[in-house]
Amino acid sequence: MSKLVTTHASARPLRPDDLRERLRRYALYLAGCVVFASGATLFIHSELGVDPLDVLSLGVLEHLPLTIGVVQALVAAVCIAIWSVWNRRRPVVMPFVTFLLCGSLIDLMLLADLGWISSVPSLAAAVLLCAYGSALIIMSGTGIRAMDLIVITLNQRWNVPFWGAKVGVEAVLLTLGWLLGGPVGVGTLAFLVFVDGLIQPFMSFNSRVLHLTNHGLSRPGGVGGPVLEGAR
Repeated sequence: MSKLVTTHASARPLRPDDLRERLRRYALYLAGCVVFASGATLFIHSELGVDPLDVLSLGVLEHLPLTIGVVQALVAAVCIAIWSVWNRRRPVVMPFVTFLLCGSLIDLMLLADLGWISSVPSLAAAVLLCAYGSALIIMSGTGIRAMDLIVITLNQRWNVPFWGAKVGVEAVLLTLGWLLGGPVGVGTLAFLVFVDGLIQPFMSFNSRVLHLTNHGLSRPGGVGGPVLEGAR
């Protein structure tokens, strides 16, 4: 059975090759966050429905004077706490950073004038950007999204298929968000069907065509063994 692999900072100084590799991974991670946040912003702009996490975030904003970034950080904290207790491990840091960073980027991007993009093209671009951004974040091996920690644990402990666990976790977020008044529409369905389905093909494309190393998954096409960079 695959297990989560935690990396620890070495006491010895980093060699130049190690430093360059780490910088490439961080660059891949940051690029993934920016691309994913761009897609999430376009989902919101399309007004055709948003991804399940944003359904919950926007639902909470109907009742509390917060921001998307803060709400997503709180969701991340809950997911990390569940993962930590379930696996009897110390909480990890980077998944929380990912939620906070992506949510804050969405807050900033929503300030831009996107009126020149109509709803349908906005939704189509949102699907591609969210899927590709997710692929980059996973391949970086840094800051896997907090929800996916729960998904992987379900897969490992209860042998729930990865796609089934992911849909199940997102269905919980979607239901809570809908009950709070979050926007649900065709865009939400598009996220569940297409974004989750495109992540693996995009990772294969990055590996085979762009020759990017997949640091996030220990075996090609698998879901086990994500490296939690920055875990404590």
